[in-house]
Amino acid sequence: MREAHPLERRVGIEHYYSDADGTGGRLRSTPEDFRVRELEAMDPAPLDADTGDYPHLLVRATLRGWDTNDFARRLSNALGISRERVSWAGTKDKYAVTTQLFSLEGIGPEELPDIDDADVEVLGRVGRRLHFGDLAGNAFEIRVRDAHVAPVEEITAELHARGSGAGAESGSVHASGGDGDGTGVDGDEASVDSDGADIEVAVPNYFGHQRFGSRRPVTHEVGLCVARGEWREAVLTYVGNPFDAEPEATQEARAFVDEQAETDDPDWGAALDRMPGALRFERSMLHRLHEDGDGGPEEWRHALEAVPENLQRLFVNAAQSYAFNRIVSERLSRGLPLSHPVEGDVVCFADTDAPGGLYRPDTDRTQVATDRRVDVMRRHCERGRAFVTAPLVGVETELADGEPGEIERAVLDDLDLEPGDFDLPDAFHSTGTRRAVLLRTRVETDVDPDEDAYDLSFSLPSGSYATVLLREYLKTSPTEL
Repeated sequence: MREAHPLERRVGIEHYYSDADGTGGRLRSTPEDFRVRELEAMDPAPLDADTGDYPHLLVRATLRGWDTNDFARRLSNALGISRERVSWAGTKDKYAVTTQLFSLEGIGPEELPDIDDADVEVLGRVGRRLHFGDLAGNAFEIRVRDAHVAPVEEITAELHARGSGAGAESGSVHASGGDGDGTGVDGDEASVDSDGADIEVAVPNYFGHQRFGSRRPVTHEVGLCVARGEWREAVLTYVGNPFDAEPEATQEARAFVDEQAETDDPDWGAALDRMPGALRFERSMLHRLHEDGDGGPEEWRHALEAVPENLQRLFVNAAQSYAFNRIVSERLSRGLPLSHPVEGDVVCFADTDAPGGLYRPDTDRTQVATDRRVDVMRRHCERGRAFVTAPLVGVETELADGEPGEIERAVLDDLDLEPGDFDLPDAFHSTGTRRAVLLRTRVETDVDPDEDAYDLSFSLPSGSYATVLLREYLKTSPTEL
């Protein structure tokens, strides 16, 4: 099995799902090379609905070169309202053309401003603000330039075979037959004529590298310290701990933090003076250490809580994500399938309300695969009606049985974690859930050999990462995805 990039292995991603060589190439040469459109799960009321019952205006914005947070701030400033009255369902990349929903509290359509590189369409009114997750998924249209395009068909064929060809009725797919583990009869790999076709593929449902910090992947390390009650180590991991990819001044400031942490009388004021102004979260933590001192766990926890609650949650979520990636990687290392269950697996069913063609797991509906249920659940998985899961561990997490449960417990033991460790204060607390280990989608490829480029079109459920599909094609550093 092909080994993942070294930077990916730092976040628990150990393998590629396809063995073919990568194409390399460049993404986002222009914003138009990376298009993302939200698959909406909202049904707004008409514009003339009672604003008492439906106080929020729902709009669809197509943005070019806008970070979601920056656009929301620009919109609120133009409307003369507080930023808290602008909400959205998902954060999108700045270097892209994105189409996404926003809700605006107490605003009429006639008040909408004209904003450069933004096309805003009014959809209606809704009774509450948008929340993260208020979308079914995202549709992507991505161009890869300066690529070695020859492997595209082979990669697509391997990813089709690894998914056992589930739900692949398209006549353009030519599979050699398979045993469900990604190989055909007598070990022959499936073959497809992929150019222009709409073909089902599958990849491990890893959390992408950006979940942990693209330049400096440490959020999971901070979260692991939090779960173990190591508040001092959590703060120093985030504020100190320099990375080579950072600017020299930042590395020097973090190194100074590490030096002070080793002394009997650390000068956190001096560390605060050295920390670049752009690193406002690090500066907030250092400010509290300077004001409170660092006498014990309560002071260190107070320092960590200087960051917004969403970042506090992200620390813990990243630790859960890292453990999940490790579990998926260990399944692959042991030869356990991702596409169908073995004895002891926890399987979830598909969301029957998902838009057509979107394979969306419903992790609220689970069942343990035991005895004869293994074969029944396998057939459901083959048809895209169910998914094998692994834990995002929290206080209410039920671990699997059999060998899958052995893997889950071994990874948690290696990380010195158990579900009860997530019984944490305030924003750090997490009940946990389970997540599908395999990501299914239908992908359309369009190869342009004259331009050394190719296009990929596909849709993913919310919470899954386009980069985990792109990495199988490019096989490059995650910092390039």
